[in-house]
Amino acid sequence: MSQAQMKVGKFELSIQAKDPIILPSYKGSTLRGGFGNAFKRVVCALKDKECSDCMLKERCIYSYVFETPPPADTKVMRKYLSVPHPFVIEPPPERRVGYKPGDELTFGLTLVGKALDYLPYFIYTFDELGNIGIGKGRGKYKLMAVSQKKMDPSPLAGCRACLSEENGVRIYASETKRLEPFIPEALPIDIEPPDADHTAVLALNFLSPTRIYHGDHLAHGLEFHILIRQLLRRISMLAYFHCDIDTALWDFKGCIDRAKEIATQKTNLKWYAWQRYSARQDRRIDMDGFVGDIAYEGNMAPFLSLLKAGEVLHVGKATTFGLGRYEMRLQ
Repeated sequence: MSQAQMKVGKFELSIQAKDPIILPSYKGSTLRGGFGNAFKRVVCALKDKECSDCMLKERCIYSYVFETPPPADTKVMRKYLSVPHPFVIEPPPERRVGYKPGDELTFGLTLVGKALDYLPYFIYTFDELGNIGIGKGRGKYKLMAVSQKKMDPSPLAGCRACLSEENGVRIYASETKRLEPFIPEALPIDIEPPDADHTAVLALNFLSPTRIYHGDHLAHGLEFHILIRQLLRRISMLAYFHCDIDTALWDFKGCIDRAKEIATQKTNLKWYAWQRYSARQDRRIDMDGFVGDIAYEGNMAPFLSLLKAGEVLHVGKATTFGLGRYEMRLQ
Protein backbone atom coordinates (compact mmCIF):
# COMPACT_ATOMS: atom_id res chain seq x y z
CA MET A 1 0.00 0.00 0.00
CA SER A 2 1.24 3.48 -0.90
CA GLN A 3 -1.19 5.31 1.38
CA ALA A 4 -0.63 7.02 4.71
CA GLN A 5 -1.62 9.95 6.87
CA MET A 6 1.06 12.18 8.33
CA LYS A 7 0.49 14.21 11.49
CA VAL A 8 1.28 17.87 10.78
CA GLY A 9 0.71 21.26 12.35
CA LYS A 10 1.02 24.66 10.66
CA PHE A 11 1.43 27.69 12.90
CA GLU A 12 1.86 31.42 12.46
CA LEU A 13 3.93 33.48 14.92
CA SER A 14 3.42 37.22 15.29
CA ILE A 15 6.18 39.37 16.76
CA GLN A 16 6.34 43.09 17.52
CA ALA A 17 9.57 45.08 17.37
CA LYS A 18 10.71 46.64 20.67
CA ASP A 19 13.87 48.11 19.09
CA PRO A 20 14.66 49.09 15.53
CA ILE A 21 15.29 45.80 13.67
CA ILE A 22 17.31 45.48 10.47
CA LEU A 23 16.78 42.23 8.59
CA PRO A 24 17.88 40.93 5.18
CA SER A 25 15.33 40.89 2.37
CA TYR A 26 15.10 37.09 2.68
CA LYS A 27 14.68 36.42 6.38
CA GLY A 28 14.89 32.63 6.48
CA SER A 29 18.52 32.46 7.56
CA THR A 30 18.02 35.03 10.34
CA LEU A 31 15.01 33.23 11.79
CA ARG A 32 16.40 29.72 11.50
CA GLY A 33 19.89 30.69 12.72
CA GLY A 34 18.53 32.67 15.64
CA PHE A 35 16.17 29.85 16.55
CA GLY A 36 18.96 27.24 16.48
CA ASN A 37 21.22 29.21 18.82
CA ALA A 38 18.41 30.06 21.23
CA PHE A 39 17.02 26.52 21.11
CA LYS A 40 20.34 25.08 22.23
CA ARG A 41 20.47 27.55 25.11
CA VAL A 42 16.97 26.55 26.18
CA VAL A 43 17.05 22.74 25.95
CA CYS A 44 20.66 21.54 25.81
CA ALA A 45 21.98 20.07 29.08
CA LEU A 46 25.66 19.92 28.00
CA LYS A 47 26.11 23.06 25.92
CA ASP A 48 29.89 22.73 25.52
CA LYS A 49 29.70 19.32 23.84
CA GLU A 50 29.20 18.42 20.19
CA CYS A 51 26.01 16.42 19.67
CA SER A 52 27.90 13.56 18.01
CA ASP A 53 29.96 13.01 21.19
CA CYS A 54 27.17 13.59 23.71
CA MET A 55 25.91 10.66 25.77
CA LEU A 56 22.43 12.24 25.88
CA LYS A 57 21.98 12.59 22.11
CA GLU A 58 19.52 9.68 21.84
CA ARG A 59 17.15 11.43 24.29
CA CYS A 60 17.92 15.08 23.59
CA ILE A 61 15.26 17.38 22.13
CA TYR A 62 17.87 19.61 20.50
CA SER A 63 19.58 16.68 18.82
CA TYR A 64 16.27 15.32 17.54
CA VAL A 65 14.96 18.63 16.20
CA PHE A 66 18.09 20.36 14.98
CA GLU A 67 20.67 17.65 14.26
CA THR A 68 18.19 14.80 13.54
CA PRO A 69 20.49 11.78 13.36
CA PRO A 70 18.89 8.52 12.19
CA PRO A 71 18.07 6.16 15.09
CA ALA A 72 20.65 3.48 15.77
CA ASP A 73 18.20 0.73 14.80
CA THR A 74 16.96 2.36 11.58
CA LYS A 75 16.42 0.20 8.51
CA VAL A 76 16.96 3.06 6.05
CA MET A 77 19.56 5.84 5.68
CA ARG A 78 21.88 4.01 8.06
CA LYS A 79 24.99 5.54 6.50
CA TYR A 80 23.71 9.13 6.75
CA LEU A 81 24.64 11.47 9.60
CA SER A 82 21.25 13.16 9.56
CA VAL A 83 17.75 12.79 8.14
CA PRO A 84 15.19 15.47 7.19
CA HIS A 85 14.42 17.77 10.10
CA PRO A 86 10.85 17.68 11.45
CA PHE A 87 10.24 21.42 11.08
CA VAL A 88 10.02 24.15 8.46
CA ILE A 89 10.30 27.88 9.12
CA GLU A 90 8.50 30.03 6.55
CA PRO A 91 9.82 33.61 6.54
CA PRO A 92 7.42 36.37 5.49
CA PRO A 93 7.37 37.00 1.73
CA GLU A 94 7.82 40.75 2.15
CA ARG A 95 11.18 42.19 1.09
CA ARG A 96 11.12 44.93 3.72
CA VAL A 97 14.38 45.25 5.67
CA GLY A 98 13.67 47.91 8.32
CA TYR A 99 11.24 47.67 11.24
CA LYS A 100 10.71 50.38 13.82
CA PRO A 101 9.46 49.84 17.39
CA GLY A 102 5.82 48.81 17.31
CA ASP A 103 5.95 47.27 13.83
CA GLU A 104 4.72 43.70 13.54
CA LEU A 105 6.09 40.78 11.56
CA THR A 106 4.58 37.31 11.06
CA PHE A 107 6.21 34.09 9.94
CA GLY A 108 5.22 30.46 9.67
CA LEU A 109 6.30 27.30 11.47
CA THR A 110 5.39 23.77 10.38
CA LEU A 111 5.98 20.76 12.65
CA VAL A 112 5.83 17.12 11.61
CA GLY A 113 4.93 14.05 13.63
CA LYS A 114 6.70 13.66 16.97
CA ALA A 115 8.02 17.25 16.77
CA LEU A 116 4.48 18.46 17.53
CA ASP A 117 5.02 17.29 21.11
CA TYR A 118 7.74 19.92 21.36
CA LEU A 119 5.68 22.92 20.21
CA PRO A 120 5.93 24.52 23.70
CA TYR A 121 9.74 24.47 23.34
CA PHE A 122 9.52 26.16 19.94
CA ILE A 123 7.26 28.89 21.31
CA TYR A 124 9.40 29.42 24.40
CA THR A 125 12.53 29.57 22.25
CA PHE A 126 11.12 32.20 19.88
CA ASP A 127 10.00 34.17 22.95
CA GLU A 128 13.54 33.98 24.36
CA LEU A 129 15.01 34.91 20.97
CA GLY A 130 13.09 38.16 21.26
CA ASN A 131 15.07 38.99 24.40
CA ILE A 132 18.36 38.10 22.65
CA GLY A 133 17.54 40.06 19.52
CA ILE A 134 17.75 39.38 15.80
CA GLY A 135 19.23 40.99 12.74
CA LYS A 136 21.89 43.66 12.48
CA GLY A 137 22.45 45.13 15.94
CA ARG A 138 20.29 42.39 17.51
CA GLY A 139 17.05 44.33 17.72
CA LYS A 140 14.72 42.93 20.34
CA TYR A 141 11.09 41.96 19.83
CA LYS A 142 8.09 40.63 21.75
CA LEU A 143 6.32 37.43 20.74
CA MET A 144 2.69 38.56 20.60
CA ALA A 145 0.72 35.52 19.50
CA VAL A 146 0.80 32.06 17.93
CA SER A 147 -2.05 30.77 15.77
CA GLN A 148 -2.69 27.33 14.32
CA LYS A 149 -3.51 27.54 10.62
CA LYS A 150 -6.12 25.05 9.49
CA MET A 151 -5.29 23.10 6.33
CA ASP A 152 -7.72 22.14 3.62
CA PRO A 153 -6.97 18.45 3.01
CA SER A 154 -8.24 18.58 -0.57
CA PRO A 155 -5.33 18.33 -3.02
CA LEU A 156 -7.19 20.78 -5.26
CA ALA A 157 -7.08 23.52 -2.62
CA GLY A 158 -4.19 25.93 -2.84
CA CYS A 159 -1.97 26.46 0.19
CA ARG A 160 -3.15 30.06 0.50
CA ALA A 161 -6.42 28.68 1.85
CA CYS A 162 -4.73 27.25 4.94
CA LEU A 163 -3.02 30.59 5.63
CA SER A 164 -6.11 32.79 5.45
CA GLU A 165 -6.94 34.78 8.57
CA GLU A 166 -10.34 33.16 9.07
CA ASN A 167 -8.71 29.74 9.25
CA GLY A 168 -6.43 30.70 12.13
CA VAL A 169 -7.07 29.68 15.74
CA ARG A 170 -5.05 31.51 18.39
CA ILE A 171 -3.38 29.04 20.73
CA TYR A 172 -0.93 31.36 22.54
CA ALA A 173 -1.01 35.02 23.54
CA SER A 174 1.62 37.17 25.23
CA GLU A 175 -0.87 38.36 27.85
CA THR A 176 -1.36 34.91 29.37
CA LYS A 177 1.76 33.06 28.15
CA ARG A 178 -0.38 29.94 28.17
CA LEU A 179 -0.53 27.41 25.35
CA GLU A 180 -4.07 26.34 24.56
CA PRO A 181 -4.80 22.75 23.47
CA PHE A 182 -4.52 22.17 19.74
CA ILE A 183 -5.31 19.24 17.48
CA PRO A 184 -2.71 18.15 14.89
CA GLU A 185 -4.04 17.61 11.40
CA ALA A 186 -3.75 14.61 9.10
CA LEU A 187 -1.97 15.15 5.80
CA PRO A 188 -3.01 12.31 3.48
CA ILE A 189 -0.44 10.72 1.17
CA ASP A 190 -1.59 8.44 -1.64
CA ILE A 191 0.66 7.58 -4.57
CA GLU A 192 -1.50 4.68 -5.78
CA PRO A 193 -2.74 5.33 -9.36
CA PRO A 194 -6.48 6.11 -9.03
CA ASP A 195 -9.06 4.71 -11.40
CA ALA A 196 -10.13 8.18 -12.52
CA ASP A 197 -8.06 10.20 -14.97
CA HIS A 198 -7.44 13.85 -14.14
CA THR A 199 -5.76 15.33 -17.21
CA ALA A 200 -5.02 18.97 -16.52
CA VAL A 201 -2.41 21.70 -16.55
CA LEU A 202 -0.62 21.98 -13.22
CA ALA A 203 0.97 25.35 -12.47
CA LEU A 204 3.56 25.69 -9.71
CA ASN A 205 4.79 29.01 -8.36
CA PHE A 206 8.06 28.69 -6.42
CA LEU A 207 7.97 31.45 -3.82
CA SER A 208 11.37 30.92 -2.21
CA PRO A 209 14.73 29.78 -3.62
CA THR A 210 14.52 26.07 -4.39
CA ARG A 211 17.61 23.87 -4.35
CA ILE A 212 17.06 20.52 -6.04
CA TYR A 213 19.88 18.15 -6.88
CA HIS A 214 19.57 15.60 -9.66
CA GLY A 215 22.58 13.33 -9.58
CA ASP A 216 25.51 15.46 -8.45
CA HIS A 217 24.26 18.68 -10.01
CA LEU A 218 22.09 21.51 -8.75
CA ALA A 219 19.12 21.64 -11.11
CA HIS A 220 18.40 24.94 -12.87
CA GLY A 221 15.31 23.51 -14.60
CA LEU A 222 12.74 21.05 -13.32
CA GLU A 223 11.43 18.12 -15.27
CA PHE A 224 8.35 16.71 -13.60
CA HIS A 225 9.89 13.34 -12.74
CA ILE A 226 12.77 15.12 -10.97
CA LEU A 227 10.26 17.05 -8.84
CA ILE A 228 8.38 13.84 -8.00
CA ARG A 229 11.62 12.02 -7.10
CA GLN A 230 12.49 14.81 -4.67
CA LEU A 231 9.00 14.87 -3.15
CA LEU A 232 8.94 11.10 -2.76
CA ARG A 233 12.30 11.12 -1.01
CA ARG A 234 11.48 13.98 1.36
CA ILE A 235 7.90 12.97 2.21
CA SER A 236 8.77 9.29 2.70
CA MET A 237 11.69 10.13 5.01
CA LEU A 238 9.55 12.51 7.09
CA ALA A 239 6.84 9.85 7.28
CA TYR A 240 9.25 7.08 8.27
CA PHE A 241 11.43 8.91 10.81
CA HIS A 242 8.93 11.30 12.37
CA CYS A 243 5.49 9.72 11.92
CA ASP A 244 6.37 6.02 12.40
CA ILE A 245 4.93 5.18 8.98
CA ASP A 246 6.29 2.10 7.22
CA THR A 247 7.13 3.16 3.65
CA ALA A 248 8.62 -0.17 2.54
CA LEU A 249 5.64 -0.94 0.31
CA TRP A 250 5.39 2.48 -1.32
CA ASP A 251 5.59 2.09 -5.10
CA PHE A 252 8.39 4.58 -5.78
CA LYS A 253 9.32 3.16 -9.17
CA GLY A 254 5.76 3.11 -10.44
CA CYS A 255 5.20 6.69 -9.33
CA ILE A 256 8.42 7.89 -11.01
CA ASP A 257 7.62 5.99 -14.21
CA ARG A 258 4.21 7.68 -14.38
CA ALA A 259 5.84 11.05 -13.71
CA LYS A 260 8.05 10.62 -16.77
CA GLU A 261 4.88 10.75 -18.90
CA ILE A 262 4.11 14.32 -17.75
CA ALA A 263 5.25 17.04 -20.15
CA THR A 264 6.51 20.52 -19.29
CA GLN A 265 4.12 23.00 -20.89
CA LYS A 266 6.00 26.20 -20.15
CA THR A 267 8.61 27.45 -17.74
CA ASN A 268 9.55 30.81 -16.31
CA LEU A 269 12.04 29.83 -13.62
CA LYS A 270 14.71 32.34 -12.67
CA TRP A 271 17.90 31.87 -10.69
CA TYR A 272 18.00 33.55 -7.28
CA ALA A 273 21.50 34.14 -5.90
CA TRP A 274 21.66 34.10 -2.11
CA GLN A 275 24.27 33.44 0.54
CA ARG A 276 24.03 32.98 4.27
CA TYR A 277 26.68 33.26 6.94
CA SER A 278 27.25 30.16 9.06
CA ALA A 279 28.61 31.04 12.51
CA ARG A 280 29.31 27.36 13.16
CA GLN A 281 31.51 27.07 10.05
CA ASP A 282 32.62 30.73 10.12
CA ARG A 283 32.07 31.21 6.39
CA ARG A 284 29.48 32.26 3.84
CA ILE A 285 27.52 29.45 2.19
CA ASP A 286 25.87 29.58 -1.24
CA MET A 287 22.13 29.00 -1.02
CA ASP A 288 21.25 29.77 -4.65
CA GLY A 289 18.08 28.30 -6.11
CA PHE A 290 15.36 28.92 -8.63
CA VAL A 291 12.12 30.86 -8.15
CA GLY A 292 9.25 31.52 -10.50
CA ASP A 293 6.63 29.59 -12.42
CA ILE A 294 6.48 26.31 -14.29
CA ALA A 295 3.53 24.44 -15.77
CA TYR A 296 3.07 20.76 -16.57
CA GLU A 297 0.38 18.92 -18.54
CA GLY A 298 -0.89 15.36 -18.21
CA ASN A 299 -2.75 13.01 -15.89
CA MET A 300 -2.16 14.59 -12.48
CA ALA A 301 -4.38 12.22 -10.47
CA PRO A 302 -1.54 9.99 -9.13
CA PHE A 303 0.46 12.97 -7.89
CA LEU A 304 -2.04 15.36 -6.32
CA SER A 305 -1.69 14.30 -2.67
CA LEU A 306 2.10 14.22 -2.97
CA LEU A 307 2.15 17.69 -4.52
CA LYS A 308 -0.20 18.95 -1.80
CA ALA A 309 2.13 17.55 0.86
CA GLY A 310 5.02 19.35 -0.81
CA GLU A 311 3.08 22.61 -0.60
CA VAL A 312 2.93 22.17 3.16
CA LEU A 313 6.38 20.63 3.75
CA HIS A 314 8.40 22.22 0.90
CA VAL A 315 10.82 20.42 -1.42
CA GLY A 316 14.58 20.21 -1.95
CA LYS A 317 17.43 21.28 0.30
CA ALA A 318 17.50 23.70 3.27
CA THR A 319 13.75 23.62 3.89
CA THR A 320 14.26 24.64 7.53
CA PHE A 321 15.28 28.05 6.14
CA GLY A 322 12.02 28.25 4.22
CA LEU A 323 13.55 27.20 0.90
CA GLY A 324 11.58 25.09 -1.56
CA ARG A 325 8.20 26.71 -0.90
CA TYR A 326 5.66 26.60 -3.70
CA GLU A 327 1.96 27.01 -4.41
CA MET A 328 0.05 24.87 -6.89
CA ARG A 329 -3.07 25.31 -8.96
CA LEU A 330 -4.83 23.21 -11.56
CA GLN A 331 -6.02 24.89 -14.74
